Amino acid sequence: MDASELGHTALVGWREKVAASVAGPVSKRTGLADEQVRALIGALFFVLAVYYVVGTVRRALTTVRT
Repeated sequence: MDASELGHTALVGWREKVAASVAGPVSKRTGLADEQVRALIGALFFVLAVYYVVGTVRRALTTVRT
């Protein structure tokens, strides 16, 4: 699995609709292909999800330790 495929796997439901509506205009302005823009948006959503989960776990561990 390459980075593009990972980005596409994060696009489900409303995230897919957001990526689909944004990909066209962004690709016209940047010169990237629609699929590349969708993969980048998917990767962004994936990274944000991991960030939120790690933050939640960190806060939970801090609460448990005190």
